[in-house]
Amino acid sequence: MTTLPETVGVLGGGRMGAGIAHAFLLAGARVHVVERDAESADAARERVQTALVRSAQKGIEIPDADNLTTGVATDAFADAGLVIEAVPEDRAFKLDALARIEGAVSDDAVVASNTSSISIDALAGAMRRPQRFLGLHFFNPVPASALVEVVTGVATTPEVVRAATGWVEAIGKTAVVVRDAPGFASSRLGVALGLEAIRMLEGGVASAHDIDTAMELGYRHPMGPLRTTDIVGLDVRLGIAEELERAFGARFTPPALLRELVAQGHLGRKTGRGFYEWSER
Repeated sequence: MTTLPETVGVLGGGRMGAGIAHAFLLAGARVHVVERDAESADAARERVQTALVRSAQKGIEIPDADNLTTGVATDAFADAGLVIEAVPEDRAFKLDALARIEGAVSDDAVVASNTSSISIDALAGAMRRPQRFLGLHFFNPVPASALVEVVTGVATTPEVVRAATGWVEAIGKTAVVVRDAPGFASSRLGVALGLEAIRMLEGGVASAHDIDTAMELGYRHPMGPLRTTDIVGLDVRLGIAEELERAFGARFTPPALLRELVAQGHLGRKTGRGFYEWSER
């Protein structure tokens, strides 16, 4: 099994970034999470520590507290062998995040994006070392998810792909390697199914529960597409759909119902309401 970098950096400590940090901490790496301000950095630490407590309650050995550090300065990435950006799914945000990371890391470090839909080659075009850049698309919630998409750009070297695949295995997850294409494999298929489910709900074909149950029992999906959308976040799904619409046209046009719910602030589990009501966030 490939040895993890001694230090891993994560830029962005929201739900996804905290989950990624948690995964690498459990595997034995030191992790530094960088956020935009001190309050957000403290909140990121709390998210990771809460996840670690849950792991301990399940009998999983957790690392020493000093293996996790948080802050606002990317200078802390100087010794990291891998840094993953986990900022919101917005091209401008990600380009800015990657520029900040590249300005701090060593020439030998691998930089990865957790994007679920934005082209790796488009992001790499602004980077000085695109050969050491790739996508590591984690899934929400990270602790419970077994999959990571390793997304290769045209400049990504085979050495970096091999290392990244090994790191995914070292944190106890399964890697699938996909070529850079809009939506990669999982987002493209998952969003297509999710959008059609929303259109069916919008058209009164069936209730959200019955649409999901049809896929769970009829096709053995572990979770229906509407409940999955609630967990992913309706705003995240909308952003991915808009990205795919630009690439593939009308088949990925977001339904009006999705736009309405996002505009109303009903983003799924994280806000307490989406296609379902959520008592726990």
